[in-house]
Amino acid sequence: MNEVTKLLQSHSSVRKYTGELISKETVIELVKTAQMAASSHFVQAYSIIWVTDEEKKAKLGELSKNEFQFTTAGASFLFCVDFKRLQIAGKKQGVDIVVDSAENVMVGIADVAIFAQNFVIAAESHGYGICYIGGARNNPAEISELFDLPEYVFPLFAMTIGTPTKRNETKPRLPVEAVLHENSYDIEKYDSLLDDYDSTMESYYATRSSNQKMANWTKQMADFLLKQRRPHIKEFLASKGFTWK
Repeated sequence: MNEVTKLLQSHSSVRKYTGELISKETVIELVKTAQMAASSHFVQAYSIIWVTDEEKKAKLGELSKNEFQFTTAGASFLFCVDFKRLQIAGKKQGVDIVVDSAENVMVGIADVAIFAQNFVIAAESHGYGICYIGGARNNPAEISELFDLPEYVFPLFAMTIGTPTKRNETKPRLPVEAVLHENSYDIEKYDSLLDDYDSTMESYYATRSSNQKMANWTKQMADFLLKQRRPHIKEFLASKGFTWK
């Protein structure tokens, strides 16, 4: 196993940091590295906001319901889908581009996710820890207002990074057989594979070094997906110019 593979397979989320600030030079290096990620048709439909204002940082933590980790992070960011820059590019060529489509939402989300993961790998290669914060979608309208996000730009997730106070154990993922299908989708294998994975997760949760509990994966997912989550998102996207044409 080479060093890159080892790094990727050692990932765990970090929510408590030493508070040591990350330099502007390092942030720029991480962003430049993230920009080398693949992008659908090279549209580069992403923007990242580095949150250095303490009041805005605290408000972002409050709105995303993750106040604690923002107080110790070395740097905090908001990752956004961005078609405003592309609209301006079109106007420079004398055309009005078609922004409002479900396809563009999918492209933008994919671009941001791939960009962000390059950012994460670069940060972890420097010894930093990170945590994605999907809670930014809890109050996307308020977060958009907080950071002056224009039409055709919306927040996808926030992220904290910094020097960890401790490293958490790597959480066991689904077995490869559960996610890898050959030539056609195989639904028949799930019953036995998920039973085995539940046993693995029960053991992990019961024996990890902190926050021990009795839980398994299928029960967690059933509880998590029992109700529609964040039903406000469709209306919010429409307010940003995406009405699913």
